[in-house]
Amino acid sequence: MRNKHSGASLSIRAIAGNHVVALAWDLKRDQFDTTHLLGFAVERTEFATPARQNVVERYFLRGIKRFEDKDKGLPAGTPVPTSEHPIQSFQWGDYSAKPSTAYTYRLVPTTGAPKALTLRDDLAISVDVETEPLHGAVHSIFFNRGAAGSQAYAREFPNPIPKTKTDDPTLPQNVWLSRGLYEALVEFIGRAKDSTFALRAALYEFHFDPIGAAFKAALGRKVDVKILYDDPNYGTPNRTMINHVGLSKVCAPRKSGGAQKHNKFIVLLKNGKPIEVWTGSTNISNGGIFGHSNVGHSVRNDQVAGQYLAYWNALCNPIQPPPGGAKPFSDTRTDPGTSGLVTRNNQANPTPPGNPANGSITTLFSPRAGATLQWYADRMAKANEIVCFMVAFTLAEPFEPFLEADSNVLRFVLSDKQLKQGPLITKDRDVVYAAGAKFEKGELPNFLAEKLTGRNPNVPYIHDKFMLIDPLGDDPTTVTGSANFSPSSQTSNDENMLIIRSDQRVADVYFGEFMRLFDHLYARYLAKKIKAEQKKTKPKKGAGYLRPDASWVADHFGDSTKSRRRQYFHGAWQA
Repeated sequence: MRNKHSGASLSIRAIAGNHVVALAWDLKRDQFDTTHLLGFAVERTEFATPARQNVVERYFLRGIKRFEDKDKGLPAGTPVPTSEHPIQSFQWGDYSAKPSTAYTYRLVPTTGAPKALTLRDDLAISVDVETEPLHGAVHSIFFNRGAAGSQAYAREFPNPIPKTKTDDPTLPQNVWLSRGLYEALVEFIGRAKDSTFALRAALYEFHFDPIGAAFKAALGRKVDVKILYDDPNYGTPNRTMINHVGLSKVCAPRKSGGAQKHNKFIVLLKNGKPIEVWTGSTNISNGGIFGHSNVGHSVRNDQVAGQYLAYWNALCNPIQPPPGGAKPFSDTRTDPGTSGLVTRNNQANPTPPGNPANGSITTLFSPRAGATLQWYADRMAKANEIVCFMVAFTLAEPFEPFLEADSNVLRFVLSDKQLKQGPLITKDRDVVYAAGAKFEKGELPNFLAEKLTGRNPNVPYIHDKFMLIDPLGDDPTTVTGSANFSPSSQTSNDENMLIIRSDQRVADVYFGEFMRLFDHLYARYLAKKIKAEQKKTKPKKGAGYLRPDASWVADHFGDSTKSRRRQYFHGAWQA
């Protein structure tokens, strides 16, 4: 949900996903005196119902950044209220919001001096918003936290998880890290209630016992279950779990070729007809669910589910005529060749010649031939204001020209590891880039040292694969799925992607989660760069603290990245 409230000189906008509310505001400098503006406080009111009659709680949101000479005795990592240490920016993210909840956010300018702040209630402005439900009519979207290396996790769980309990989904640490992703996946499998249902899955990593047990429970309900799993890369751990749980008769390995069988999707059928699909970036592993960042995305659409089932049938490649008797699933099929799959995927789900139709959901399956990566890059190049791009490993060549171009389009790029093109793609100041990082001890004033779970040694931070094109506009495009936007993800691997056009609800959820992860990692990435520079030069006084005066305001106006971020995130003022 989106909402905006514009006054004579101050305006605020709220973009609500299900767990995140992104706030953006703007002011008219010719009407709003910023001479003594030290920042903004944000007060959140939560209501019991959408009618907004009963208040559950009301308080000023908190942050970590503070004034250097104020509240010096607080322990590192202590959140401080924005009414005492205001926000020196024109955006803020509320990452503690709950789904399907009504909120009011009140933006209060603060003036004065750090130790003698004045809350300008006479200038305050408020906006009402309701967060999205987790389950939508068509799209249901579930992001894990993907942020074990965070101040919140460090405060909440100072002690490491016992090694014998890391697979326990009910452990408080895992519940916090999952943030509903594990529970939603179990619920999706559990939707297959009886013998009238079937489940068809294609899974890269399939070695987390509790999810295997959920499939086993479906078999106990007489559900028709068949699962294809990757053999070249994860065959051994996959088979260990499959045999341990008791799924060997309904599972079959995808072996053909050496490429990754990289899908992570499950199709739900009722009376033989596909009705819904679960997809996204989440591997069925401990680290996939509770470790690095991931999304599970279910689509309740017969046509889309039917396209996934047809693709699954092509991957399955059943023997014809079917062998007689009660054979294990693995004895009823043979692996299809890569060339046959390429031909099939290009014909059944061709890359669109241009933009997909408004309101459409387009599926693209790999392996495939053609310039699909260039098609993605071309869509990005059509953006008017904002592109958000998340890649786990590498940046493919077709994306370089758009990211290197001199443009006023804000381009946010987030990767798990430092990209080799980092210096190139940040030549234009409107490209804002960050890579995975965490705070070390003493790296930034007032911040705790952070630790990761250690469950994803190769890809510790970012595992999502999605891009957003003008997500805050009237016609956003969301691209999401299993493919890493790499050449091999198009031509060699088993992959699936969704292109969702004009769905603002989907874009709002993805945008909020992208900015949550981006802002989280950008602060840590920047701290690493500053630390490296400080080895060469003396650190600036006040670095890492709020400014004690209004000098911060100028950075957000004029011809600058922060100015465009202020304008684009807030958008046009209400008439």
